[in-house]
Amino acid sequence: MGKIVSLNISSKKGVNKEPVEAVELRVDHGIEGDAHAGKWHRQVSLLAQEAIDFMRAKGLELEPGAFAENITTEGIDLARLPVGTRLRAGEVELEVTQIGKKCHKGCAIFQQVGDCIMPREGIFAKVIVPGTLRTGDTLEVV
Repeated sequence: MGKIVSLNISSKKGVNKEPVEAVELRVDHGIEGDAHAGKWHRQVSLLAQEAIDFMRAKGLELEPGAFAENITTEGIDLARLPVGTRLRAGEVELEVTQIGKKCHKGCAIFQQVGDCIMPREGIFAKVIVPGTLRTGDTLEVV
């Protein structure tokens, strides 16, 4: 059992996501108002706070959303979940579709410390059951 520590969105790609208190998720879309939403397999991105803390230990000052993740979690080892795993928070259900991703060229975090966690620790999901998520919601592996 884990929890949502931050929900993050941006209106355009290539910028840090900003925290919000709540988000609406739609099937075949993702998070309303987020630039990365759309009808594809990476509708929602998740990253564990524990992974962000690992990068902070390298001397970086980072806030949730710095890795462009939509949902920052705590208490679940996201990178170890197999593709197809379902996650539930309230009425919302997500299905893990991808573990990690290639870092785009010129990633500022990689340039600063020679490492980035998103390629190995970030996960992506699609929306199976729509609804509202709020910061502080419990997140569970189904």
